[in-house]
Amino acid sequence: MTSFTPIIDTLPSIVPFVGPEALERRSGARIAARIGANESVFGPSPKAVAAMQAAAAESWMYGDPENHDLKAAIAKSLGVKPENIACGGGIDGLLGLVVRLFISPGDTVATSLGAYPTFNFHVAAAGGHLVTTPYVNDRENPESLLTLARSEKAKLLYFANPDNPMGTVWPAAEVERLIAAVPEDCMLLLDEAYVEFAPDGTAPRFDTARKNLLRFRTFSKAHGMAGIRVGYVIGEASMISAFDKIRNHFGISRISQAGAIAAVEDQAWVAHVRSEVEKARARIGGIVSAYGFRPLTSATNFVTVDCGQDGAFARSIVDGLLTHGVFIRMPGVAPLNRCIRISCGTERELDHLSRAMQQVLSNRR
Repeated sequence: MTSFTPIIDTLPSIVPFVGPEALERRSGARIAARIGANESVFGPSPKAVAAMQAAAAESWMYGDPENHDLKAAIAKSLGVKPENIACGGGIDGLLGLVVRLFISPGDTVATSLGAYPTFNFHVAAAGGHLVTTPYVNDRENPESLLTLARSEKAKLLYFANPDNPMGTVWPAAEVERLIAAVPEDCMLLLDEAYVEFAPDGTAPRFDTARKNLLRFRTFSKAHGMAGIRVGYVIGEASMISAFDKIRNHFGISRISQAGAIAAVEDQAWVAHVRSEVEKARARIGGIVSAYGFRPLTSATNFVTVDCGQDGAFARSIVDGLLTHGVFIRMPGVAPLNRCIRISCGTERELDHLSRAMQQVLSNRR
């Protein structure tokens, strides 16, 4: 019998995120409020939808393997050059490519304990050695991460700003200090999936001459297009060109490229979504505060809520809400798992959340 590689053979068979579809199949009940995966329930730009509908008739053709027009549109919107952009199957897919580019078995990778777990799965699959440092005051700590990367001689350093799962953020000045201080032989991976929701002054200026910095963004969040699986990475041209050695050149469909281009060009829609997210964050804060819970200040399209007890209590709320058709999630590592995480929803979904929360917590009390 053909055997797995030694690395794969030792990995546990686990699913990092159980999707709402799987939860519906398990329970046989429909989810009425899908507010757990940080999708944008406000949807994509109508212009993007129209562009994808038009491209559907051309789906007999492969998408442009160079992603030429998409890279040009992104580059124009950011004020960089197309050679500083690589596109891929969401940030998740691009992180996997980064690990393949830089990590051999035994190489060290630094991150925060409890940070976005999919990155960790890529590192494990490559045989990398993952080292972590705790959050400080519910934020990833740049100084601790820098110290860890230096002491452990890490080849990669992962840092998300704004952060998932806590929704917290650092201003650009602090991020720029981290960028400047990272050792030259360590690649800083700056995950900016939620940056469009963050306060002005969060994103550092683009420095595409720096060879040890890669910045990741996506169409899954503010653009409301998680289903098309398009993300991109910004960096120095020779680092970006290396992605061509291993990426799936036909991995982004013709329909996805058309939709993403139209989305980039419709910044008015992004502004609309930001406004809706701000209103939803305030509503979520009001709902949970009524039960004595503390909503963390969020720079994302979700609100992390400190439930004031332990992970078992937070899990009971997540599971209890699911029995009432509300899908939410929670951080997976203590002490962050004292919290629950609620994605911004429509008024109807948040009405449902409010009713379900009352039923779950009244029963517990």
